[in-house]
Amino acid sequence: MPCPVVPPIIAPLKRGPWRYLSDRDVLHAAAVTLVAVLLSLGLVWVAYFVHVWRVAARSPLTVSGHRTVLVFGRRLVRDHPEADYEQRLGRALALMRSAQTEHVLLLGGRSGGTLSEAAAGRNWLARHELPAGIVLQLEQASVDSLENLRHARSLLQEDGPVMCVLPPVALVTSRYHLARCLLLARRLGFDSVPVAAEPRLVLNRRYVFRLLAESGYLMWIDLGVRWAGLIGHRRITTRLS
Repeated sequence: MPCPVVPPIIAPLKRGPWRYLSDRDVLHAAAVTLVAVLLSLGLVWVAYFVHVWRVAARSPLTVSGHRTVLVFGRRLVRDHPEADYEQRLGRALALMRSAQTEHVLLLGGRSGGTLSEAAAGRNWLARHELPAGIVLQLEQASVDSLENLRHARSLLQEDGPVMCVLPPVALVTSRYHLARCLLLARRLGFDSVPVAAEPRLVLNRRYVFRLLAESGYLMWIDLGVRWAGLIGHRRITTRLS
């Protein structure tokens, strides 16, 4: 039986934070965030915006030491990476060629096309000369950044005699996306550092909008978790651990 086709207008709502709008815990966190924004006259959002901007502006292009590289996917255009995703893949390729990593994990499930984002990323890399000895792994079950990292954690965990050990990772994504990925990765127990896809931060109308949106997502997540910890709401806190 063929898979149902998601209409183009509806498809974006199946991804990112919008897919959680029927989730009472997420709505609880959204209500807390809205109250905080109103009571602070918007200053709390300004603070998160400044944080997202600072991470975007200051994140490096390289890593110190060897780390497993996690490359975050992005919605495909006719089963091919769009410009932001190509920059992320290009940065990962540069890390491989400079011998800063030997293990790359491409993250991202299907986003409306026939290929997963991870598979499209692998195809893009296959058209470029990869160094010998690179382990290229795909995570193809996720639809947002939190699921990206949860599934990556499962793939990377090594069962030891006492505990599971995660390797140190470098998070490769667009500058506007780094602050949220860092927060989620650290909540999930990763020893993580950011690596920016773009050579530098260029502020234009599109990018300011991206930073504003990301600061809103980050505020939603962070304030929701902090509030849950304050009132002892374990179900919310365990969803980000």
